[in-house]
Amino acid sequence: MSRKGYSTTLAAQTLEKLRSLRYADDKTFALEWARSRAESRGYGPLRIHRELSAKGVDEALIRDALREIFRREDESEKAKLVLEKHFRGSKLDEPKILRRAAAFLQRRGFSEAVISSLLRHNED
Repeated sequence: MSRKGYSTTLAAQTLEKLRSLRYADDKTFALEWARSRAESRGYGPLRIHRELSAKGVDEALIRDALREIFRREDESEKAKLVLEKHFRGSKLDEPKILRRAAAFLQRRGFSEAVISSLLRHNED
């Protein structure tokens, strides 16, 4: 704010106000960002981790947020929902579709273990 010509006092008051409203709280930001990306975009933990890291969020805060959003079962369930939504009506037993589904889930940020388990389960 000082580069824009605002006084240091005003900048400090503004930051204090933002902190009191929890707008300048990295923990809350990381948690809300992770929740939003997982729910609205169907992103997995790896993709969300990359995004939060790029935004400069501390590694420990990222891990905590992802742990809260994605429990092991939740990641598998979220991957399954994303897969069903995107590949609705597709036959996942066809090798070409199976490769596309795996690549899609990988780009969304789901782990190899979850993808492998989910697609192997779909083959049965």
